[in-house]
Amino acid sequence: MKSGSNLERVMAAGHFAVTAECGPPRGADPDHVIKKAELVKGNVDACNVTDNQTSVVRMSSIAGCMLVKQSGIEPLLQMVVRDRNRIALQSDLLGASALGVRNLLCLSGDHQKFGDDPQAKNVFDIDSIQLIHLVKTMRDEGVFPSGDKLDGAPKFLIGCAVNPFADPYEIRVPRFKLKVDAGADFVQTQCIYNMDVFKKYMEDVKRQGLHERCKILAGVTPLKSAGMGKFMNRMVAGIDIPDSFIKRIADEPKEKQAAKGIEMCIEQIHELKEMEGIAGVHVMAIEWEEKLNEIIGGAGLLPRPVVEHETVH
Repeated sequence: MKSGSNLERVMAAGHFAVTAECGPPRGADPDHVIKKAELVKGNVDACNVTDNQTSVVRMSSIAGCMLVKQSGIEPLLQMVVRDRNRIALQSDLLGASALGVRNLLCLSGDHQKFGDDPQAKNVFDIDSIQLIHLVKTMRDEGVFPSGDKLDGAPKFLIGCAVNPFADPYEIRVPRFKLKVDAGADFVQTQCIYNMDVFKKYMEDVKRQGLHERCKILAGVTPLKSAGMGKFMNRMVAGIDIPDSFIKRIADEPKEKQAAKGIEMCIEQIHELKEMEGIAGVHVMAIEWEEKLNEIIGGAGLLPRPVVEHETVH
């Protein structure tokens, strides 16, 4: 075991894993996170806490992880390289591990021009692949990248993100391989709607044997309406929602579109469960956490398994 995390134990035992996420608030009120955590609790093996997503200033991810942990849920720390140089990254990694965070997702971060402080200077001292390697070196070798010995190595299950739908497609699997080679233990994908493209991506992944080296959690996001699907297609980079997918929701009366979106999300999870190489799902019910129980339960993934430390070696 690399980290002692619950998520790692669940996946190592061969269970189909489930993660979700909590976006911290645009303020210092902890109740915002605590309320979300109550909706997530019992439905997942770990919960992502996002790191100033879309370059909009929010409560820090480490603070959010502590609130999630206090609520009885295993946190998964998202960390972007946009805002920190390698000194700050290493410092935050040590702090998070000392506080008992055992899961980490290494990300680049959206460019600051998309956020509320577009004049802010980005950092990007290292990229997300270098961050993965940095964490692995600290964890496995017990040394800083400088070569100095650590006084207690951080313990993390190291994660990365991939987008099978971004252009150009040809670099998607090679880039994933670079992240696995750097030390990624698991990956969470961008939300999947175009299953045909994703199946092709998975065939290419399996040809490289990456599914045997890295646990793959497939991302799903329920659509609340046909309008939401059209907006995401138009405005969110790397999203591919087929017209036929949106039409199934658009064919429903407006008051029934949300229920249809949930039904289709559950259908997707069932399909992903049967797909070779998929170790779990990452359910991104964005500001719709109250539907997590319905989605995850509807997919037959409740109750979540309890795997004791001693049972997996």
